[in-house]
Amino acid sequence: MAGHEVIAKPFSDVHRIGNKVTATLLHDPTVEGLDVALYMDGSASMEDEYGPRGILAKLAPVKNLVEPQMRWMLEYLANKDRDGKVRVAYWATGDGSQIEEVGDLTGPQAKDYRFPGPRFYGKATVMLPVLRDFVAHMKQQVQIGARRGLAVMITDSQINDSKDVMAYATQVAKEIAAGRLPRMNFVFVGVGDQVDEEQMESISHETYPGVGHLWCHRIADRMEEMAELVAVLVDETMTVAAGGTITDEQGKILKTYEGRLPAVLEFDVPATCKAFTLEVAGQKFTQTIPEEHEDEDHHEEEEEDHAPEPVSAPAPARRHRGHGH
Repeated sequence: MAGHEVIAKPFSDVHRIGNKVTATLLHDPTVEGLDVALYMDGSASMEDEYGPRGILAKLAPVKNLVEPQMRWMLEYLANKDRDGKVRVAYWATGDGSQIEEVGDLTGPQAKDYRFPGPRFYGKATVMLPVLRDFVAHMKQQVQIGARRGLAVMITDSQINDSKDVMAYATQVAKEIAAGRLPRMNFVFVGVGDQVDEEQMESISHETYPGVGHLWCHRIADRMEEMAELVAVLVDETMTVAAGGTITDEQGKILKTYEGRLPAVLEFDVPATCKAFTLEVAGQKFTQTIPEEHEDEDHHEEEEEDHAPEPVSAPAPARRHRGHGH
């Protein structure tokens, strides 16, 4: 899609608000107590991606474009999950708001597991039930040791209920900030050529008081490193190098990191600055700064009659501030 953000290695995300830039370095984190779920788009527009079934499947070899993506994601994510099992389900099935559970799958199962698509392809792409399902799942998992949640959602097109999704996410963020829900993150993974990346970016740039970013988005065929899938889990407590220096386009030093280079870099830039350079271990990496997106904290004041029902949970949890979009 023309105009999408271009983030180059070694960065996984770069975000600008005013004169402040937050840049997340590509890092493969280990997060204690992480519980992961993987949701596959089951809407009718995905039927070609999964390939024909029944009699049609017998006429020619089935080319399932989703299955290979699902297998590597499942295997990778299972290694991140606290018990090695990932909750897997199809979403946007039936009338577009239903969820078909596949089950809890392990990494070894991923190598040859079949993902033929849902039993009933959906008539719309409604995502709110996915968030509700994952929040309910996390409420249960917190009772048996989960400390953080990650939901990865595969989709091929525009989400029909983005306003409802954002309103519900605002409520989830409030519960996380208050300690009534564990830290959670949601990752879009776009597949196919009909993905509405602009919509994904709009949702992913949202920030929430006391929480920061909840969302991250990726395009499957542009992902070069597995760690890009979990970039939203990376936080400033993680270290990636012994030190480094940030400079602007004229070579002026913006920030120096001595002794420790964190995985999340935060620094101020001049108003006219369009790019920055990170020098680390004798190498220089220049990154264009994406256009500024407004801080969306105003959603905190959203009218109550438009907000979904509360999502409170009784279990307090340790919180981490994650970065990524």
